[in-house]
Amino acid sequence: MPAFRQVGEKQLPNPLLCMAWSPKRDLIALASTTGELLLHRLVSFQRVWSLAPSDYIGKKITALAWRPDGKILAFSLGDTKQVVLCGVEKAEILHVLHVQNLVSCMHWMEVTEESSSLGSFCQSEDESKRFLPKLASLPKSYSTTSMLFSEEKSDEIMNLLGEVRLNILVLGGEAGNVEFYAYGMYKVASFATVSGICRSLSLASDLKSLVVITEVKSAEDHAEICFVQLDTGPLSDCLPELTRMARKFTHISTLLQYLHLSLACMCEAWEEILMQMDLRLTKFVQEKNTSTQVQDEFLELLLWGQSSPELQALLVNQLTVKGLKKLGQTIESSYSSFQKLVISHLQSGSEALLYHLSEVKGMSLWKKKFEPLGLDSSTIENAITAVGSFSLKTRELLQVIDKSMKNFKAFFRWLYVAMLRMCDEHVPPELNKMTQKDISFVADFLSEHFSENEQLFDRKGKYFNVERVGQYLKDEDEDLVSPPSTKGNQWVKFLQESTHIKESPLLFPSFPQKSLHFVRRLMEDSIELCLQKPAEVIGKSVKQAVFLPLYAAPPSPENAPTLLQLPALWNDKKANMHYVVFCMPKLSPHKLYILRKGSDPNRHIPSCVTSMDLNQHLDVADSESVETRPHHVYSCLDARFYSDDMLTVVLQGGEENGHSVLAQLPLASALKCESEFSWNPNMRLDQQSSAIPCQGLVLGNQWRELEGMKAQFVEVNGIREVACVLSENLRHLRVFEMDVEDEDDEGVEQQNASADQDVLEASMASHGEEESAEAGEDEELGKSDERLESEEASEL
Repeated sequence: MPAFRQVGEKQLPNPLLCMAWSPKRDLIALASTTGELLLHRLVSFQRVWSLAPSDYIGKKITALAWRPDGKILAFSLGDTKQVVLCGVEKAEILHVLHVQNLVSCMHWMEVTEESSSLGSFCQSEDESKRFLPKLASLPKSYSTTSMLFSEEKSDEIMNLLGEVRLNILVLGGEAGNVEFYAYGMYKVASFATVSGICRSLSLASDLKSLVVITEVKSAEDHAEICFVQLDTGPLSDCLPELTRMARKFTHISTLLQYLHLSLACMCEAWEEILMQMDLRLTKFVQEKNTSTQVQDEFLELLLWGQSSPELQALLVNQLTVKGLKKLGQTIESSYSSFQKLVISHLQSGSEALLYHLSEVKGMSLWKKKFEPLGLDSSTIENAITAVGSFSLKTRELLQVIDKSMKNFKAFFRWLYVAMLRMCDEHVPPELNKMTQKDISFVADFLSEHFSENEQLFDRKGKYFNVERVGQYLKDEDEDLVSPPSTKGNQWVKFLQESTHIKESPLLFPSFPQKSLHFVRRLMEDSIELCLQKPAEVIGKSVKQAVFLPLYAAPPSPENAPTLLQLPALWNDKKANMHYVVFCMPKLSPHKLYILRKGSDPNRHIPSCVTSMDLNQHLDVADSESVETRPHHVYSCLDARFYSDDMLTVVLQGGEENGHSVLAQLPLASALKCESEFSWNPNMRLDQQSSAIPCQGLVLGNQWRELEGMKAQFVEVNGIREVACVLSENLRHLRVFEMDVEDEDDEGVEQQNASADQDVLEASMASHGEEESAEAGEDEELGKSDERLESEEASEL
């Protein structure tokens, strides 16, 4: 019986660029050359969902990485220079990172040190939830499709932190730049000390070093594959403080995104609802062709109860009593909903920002602990002041809305009564009474909305205007056209007369002449400056510890994705070791090399380089002698670490035996090599390869021929004990369970027979059709996280 059980096979319509197994679930993410992102389930390799490319997100995926808990998938895009965090449950985009350089590789790591759990910090997190109100979800009717934001996503964005244990998303760029993002959100380090193009990278789980595989080009344009180890010891030394700071700044980053999307919803609500009323009243004013102004005629109607025949005809025939009543109700309703958005979203969001920034300021004053991480109390104080100004501006907007609502109500109530009298209809007694204050509100309304101010209107006195509130939502640097009057304000007068209090740092500047968007930009710039400094300080503390040129880079196969090619990296969390597996096809195509380095750059590792000879007797029977067993010469096409002591490889036979083989290679004998390799730092590794210790291997029955497939690449998940083999044309996939033998070949044939049908399913563009066809299977993925974890534990 062949080893490993085939559980799925699929022919894809487009070639793949990269693939990655989920660390916790039986799911694999696939990125195609068309920019489509696919998520497939292990069982029968059924598709769970697909994310089509778009102009907003991007169309060129360059790298994939799973968050360690398997709940979020990160993917980078080369055309838009973005990194997108996507929720696995519903394929929703939760966060977007904008990067300066193209991302060529990614790695998402979780710190395993016990000190990162920070039990006392968990309590402080709970206290912040007690003190702060829960942020309201954005209205579904106002969700902006350009931001792909839904009603439930505000809660999901605020839950992006996941567990308290620190996890870091590492990005490597084509320019040799490397960036660390705590929890995938907040940039804690940025540096460009790596030479060449980053091909792959791995951050040690103890946070002591980062290993990068780079491609360095010489002056003669010859490429070399190099091993670089960066000392990140300062991060490990300050792990509790780093975790505390990262969580706080990640809270702040999510709150900034929440406020930004809330303002986008408000702008959309204003444009869709209030501007419709503006157009209706503007049309009414434009149809008045008399030389007198609308404001004057309304004032005559207000004072004397009489109007011109033209105005009366427009009111009765154009607006009508019924239309005016409906219009008044719409205006009142829109202002009320707009007011609720300001109170429940902007005010609560700015209050939460003030809370978290104040805690960060307290952390910055503990200089012994947090000064090495770059926390500066002065920049944090400036950010707090900017948030305070934004909070004041939201209160100012609320006052303007409240005043406009009173004027609107008074005006439409008065005009409704006037039109009833024009039509000789009965006026209800409760509407017939009008106080002096109501008359003042109507006069203010006429003055504001039918003014002769040429700055407000294109034609003098001919247009109706609702800019009193709308001017606050304009994303412009110009001053407000109609700023609120501070005449008679006792507090403003007191500040102007008091020199010392006016200059006090305890007072937030109000910017009375500026819009809400202007103050929001000031706030974001101040907070961004506050967030950037730690990344710069920590980045400067990262130093290069090891630089080892490995071998001359072979010419890549045509259209072969770089992410799928060797070398491959692995971090042994128990032994605190970095492993690199690679081949030298030009020099010794029948050998596989392994390089070992301790996560601590100062730790000496004996036998740091070893090799394995792939000339093996694969067909093994215990009764056969070595001489009678068929001998095959194999070269390695691809290799990935299945576990700390096992490699999964794809081997290619020679001319006599050209079939592909999927095999498991145990590393115990190779890693226990007693002879030590003495590395000459002035030479490349391939130039001294003859001195590298070599070990022979006996595979036993841990191999399987891949019949009918020209295999090239493999991706494995040792925790879930699965492997996915990709063909040379990057379209043909086979999935195997590695811990069981294949007992039923008929099942494989049935799966092969259904591969053509899967092609049609994979090319379906409608996501809604896929959901209806696979509703029963998607229900399994849509379970709660706790239930999923319990099921997975029982499977294991």
